[in-house]
Amino acid sequence: MEKIKILADSTCDLSDELLKENDISLIPFYVTLGEERYKDRETLQTSELYQYVDEHGELPKTSAPTPEDYRRFFQQYVDEGYQIIYISISSDFSSGYQNACLAAREFADGQVDVVDSRNLSTGIGLLVMKAVDLLKAGKGKAEIVNHLNEIIPLVRTAFIIDNMDYLHKGGRCTSLQKFLGNMLKFRVEVRVVDGKMDAASRIRGSKTNAYDKLISNLKEDLPNVDKTRIFVTHSMEEEGAEFLREELAKVSVFNEILETKAGCVISSHCGPGTIGILYIKDE
Repeated sequence: MEKIKILADSTCDLSDELLKENDISLIPFYVTLGEERYKDRETLQTSELYQYVDEHGELPKTSAPTPEDYRRFFQQYVDEGYQIIYISISSDFSSGYQNACLAAREFADGQVDVVDSRNLSTGIGLLVMKAVDLLKAGKGKAEIVNHLNEIIPLVRTAFIIDNMDYLHKGGRCTSLQKFLGNMLKFRVEVRVVDGKMDAASRIRGSKTNAYDKLISNLKEDLPNVDKTRIFVTHSMEEEGAEFLREELAKVSVFNEILETKAGCVISSHCGPGTIGILYIKDE
């Protein structure tokens, strides 16, 4: 019987509890603040990142692990006799996928499979948890990888961006868009489509209006959704997360409604107050 290990990186935003319960290991991405480089979730937390930005007015820089970082990460589990499935952040967002593929070539053919999630945050986490489900069901490595590749286009990821300063500083919106957004008080709904971020809509009014848009998106997909689990993922937006959990409970189709907090890498690009719901459509 194959001995399989499911791996991912810190951008998957799964909680420490989920990681521990399901024996999932992560490789950290890097976050640079000024002259100091940190490891996401290991030597830097999101609250510390935002404190730095508030004090210095400087946006963090993020970077992927190097091929050698990946090689060492994979090696420890290969040495323990594991076959590896590593699920990466979208190759359109980061060099992580390419670097992991380079590292995988250092091992025997088929020892390390690298899956491009074509997503971010718990859009990756959904695939990681699906891999765990399949592993617990006794599926082999090839079957798990094939199934993941089949459902990647079915992952639905949508976030509401509350603070456009981070999008602006990160080069993802123009100065005019930022000015108009702040002046008109609209929030941006961002979706992940084909591995890239897409500004799907602008929502004026209260935060509740924005949260309702996320629920409305889900209802449009019902009943054709994978009912195993849904994620509410946010960056320092606890009240919004509580509201969405309560609204999702009223929908009452999911076995699990899981709340997670965005790590430093995702938060570096989306800013405080960002919140989303993420799920998989049925095949």
